[in-house]
Amino acid sequence: MHTTACSKVKMCVLQKGDVMDEARMIDIEIKLTRQEDLLDELNKTVFRQQQRLDNLAEVIAGLARRLAEAGIQGNEMLPLNEKPPHY
Repeated sequence: MHTTACSKVKMCVLQKGDVMDEARMIDIEIKLTRQEDLLDELNKTVFRQQQRLDNLAEVIAGLARRLAEAGIQGNEMLPLNEKPPHY
């Protein structure tokens, strides 16, 4: 693992003698910042989607309760031999 010794002279010298100029460091920092912003946006999107899924699950559970209260299960509402209205 390399340790860095950086000064305010616009250069960052690694222990093995590698030189990383300021422009490259700035480019890497910009990319990191963009990735962090993207990750935050993705987290917000996943959170909103989970909220929507939770809401839809509540709606489905409510509909299932209403059907159970009405005593309807499966396809009991549809007669077996009756053609749909569009025929």
